[in-house]
Amino acid sequence: MAEIIVALDLPTADEALQLVDRLGDSAGFYKIGAPLFTRVGPAIVEELTGRGKKVFLDLKYHDIPNTVARAVEAATALGISLLTVHTSGGSAMLRAAREAVGQAGGPRILGVTLLTSFNAADVEEVWNKELRSLREEVARLAGVAADAGLDGVVASAIEAESLKRRFGPDFLVVTPGIRPAGHQAGDQARIATPADAVRAGADYLVVGRPVLTADDPIALMEEMNEQIREARKEQR
Repeated sequence: MAEIIVALDLPTADEALQLVDRLGDSAGFYKIGAPLFTRVGPAIVEELTGRGKKVFLDLKYHDIPNTVARAVEAATALGISLLTVHTSGGSAMLRAAREAVGQAGGPRILGVTLLTSFNAADVEEVWNKELRSLREEVARLAGVAADAGLDGVVASAIEAESLKRRFGPDFLVVTPGIRPAGHQAGDQARIATPADAVRAGADYLVVGRPVLTADDPIALMEEMNEQIREARKEQR
């Protein structure tokens, strides 16, 4: 069953841990991104794992292969479950990350394809090339990740179905940009509801602002998990 990962995009460790304690058993997986990690460091990861929570460390490593390998080794020692590297770092960097994790008990590595804030014009600006479609560019970058031995990719729900079809059910697809019906897109360009992401084949759904700003975050989690269960029933 697809699982929700709550993005702890909050300014302090105290605020983050207060939300974790408030959500209790309604959420078991949390994403730590660059802002919070930069402010408080590895201690926030240790606090979460100490509470029995799984951690997705989303720092999107992108550097020379040796530097990324050393960063991945350090992240692995924290006991995290998922981490990210940029597929645009190239095959040598991705393979170095894969080798740094090792084979026993390390986190699963995800390649970031195109940020869900990107649209076609953004990609053309950055890479100076015309695209036939965003979906094809995501698939191309996912192929780079798969060839390097990564466990999966971060991509929007719009691309998830074609990625699962091409790379198989064991290739993880983690989808940010999840918005329950009625919530604003914000700075995300490629968004989906929880049910739509599940129907597309997503394994993990990353939800941040809707949970962080909810008057009753537990009720919202329950609502989204129910939507996931209903979408799963449709697939049987």
